[in-house]
Amino acid sequence: MKRLFISLYLLLSLSFLGIGWTLDSLWQQQVDEHDNIDSPLIAFALLLAQQPKADRQQQLEAIIEKYPYPLQLFEKHEIALSAEVVFSDNQIITTTADKDHELQFIAVGDQVLMAGPVDVDPRGQLRNLFTIFFYLLLAFVALIWVWPLSKDLKTLKKATQNFGEAKWNTRIELNAGSQVAPLANTFNDMAKHISDLIENQKHLSNAVSHEIRTPLARLKFALALLPQYCLPKSDAERRQAFLDEMQLDIKEMETLLQELLTYASLEVQLEPTLEKCELVSLTEDLVSRLQPLNEKPIHFHHSMNNMGIMAETSLVERAIQNLVTNAQRYANTDIHIYLSYDERQVYLAVVNDGEAIPEEDQPKLFEPFYRSKSQHKGNKGHGLGLAIIKRIMQRHKGQVKLESDHKATTFTLIWPR
Repeated sequence: MKRLFISLYLLLSLSFLGIGWTLDSLWQQQVDEHDNIDSPLIAFALLLAQQPKADRQQQLEAIIEKYPYPLQLFEKHEIALSAEVVFSDNQIITTTADKDHELQFIAVGDQVLMAGPVDVDPRGQLRNLFTIFFYLLLAFVALIWVWPLSKDLKTLKKATQNFGEAKWNTRIELNAGSQVAPLANTFNDMAKHISDLIENQKHLSNAVSHEIRTPLARLKFALALLPQYCLPKSDAERRQAFLDEMQLDIKEMETLLQELLTYASLEVQLEPTLEKCELVSLTEDLVSRLQPLNEKPIHFHHSMNNMGIMAETSLVERAIQNLVTNAQRYANTDIHIYLSYDERQVYLAVVNDGEAIPEEDQPKLFEPFYRSKSQHKGNKGHGLGLAIIKRIMQRHKGQVKLESDHKATTFTLIWPR
């Protein structure tokens, strides 16, 4: 809106200045050059004064006959003017005859030459036309600016109405030179964010209803069978195995709910509280904790003793842990972690030698609740792990990249230095 105000202010100011200056120049050329209109009357009075008094009237009539102009010659005592008025040589005295006409008097010896009645402003009508033309030009210039602005504002109004009617895909398309283009871009960003939130809520509802339904149904069935395993003669080992399966179902629901809460919490656009995060020691601690959980060896490669970034340490740890546990699930022989950097960015890559991820799945893997239809290695995840990683990296103004072929699958976390 600041740009809008400045552009309007400059446009109107420069337009007033330019048009006013141009018309003033034209007026000066056409009218003001005749400002010394009294000079001919003074010169004529001087010439007339040089004539004998008896010949003045005759010469005046001859001139009027050839050049019609309201001129009359009087004796001074015949002119009734204010007592304060004194005739001086070469001085014109002007009086008003009516609102549109005036009389001019000049001494000619002991006589007085009267010119008039003449128009007070002979070019007044022309001046009025110039004034009207001036304001019409101003109105035209304002129209040139206001008309496209009005159309753009109508477009904005229509878009907000559509968005208010739950048409979440509404976007505004304006020319880059539009004065309200920044406002349209802000609206589009807001609309995208809101539509993403609504889409995530749909996914969340679907996930809760679909993912929890299966373990909940198993628990219901197990509860119906539970009395059979509690009989005095029932097998204790079978009863314990049965209870363990119920515990697994409960754990599965707890894990899903925890993932959902984590994903939802990352949606809140609060400014992250950054601190110094040391990636080398953090990754080494993660490797030492996760290695006993899987027989496939984890190799950590780095060429520096420490590498610090400004981040939320707990979230960075969560992102790396998700990648390593995924690699443990899919790797055939071993897992490699590479930490490197350049002048602008820090890279942490987790590589496993498992089967390649199908190309059609790769662009969608970071979407929430998406699971490959190929059921890669019998994947039974909830489709939230990689989506959480993507949100964590976005929160740190970083990114996560995926490369996968028949040789290896590599997930790379990238942070700005």
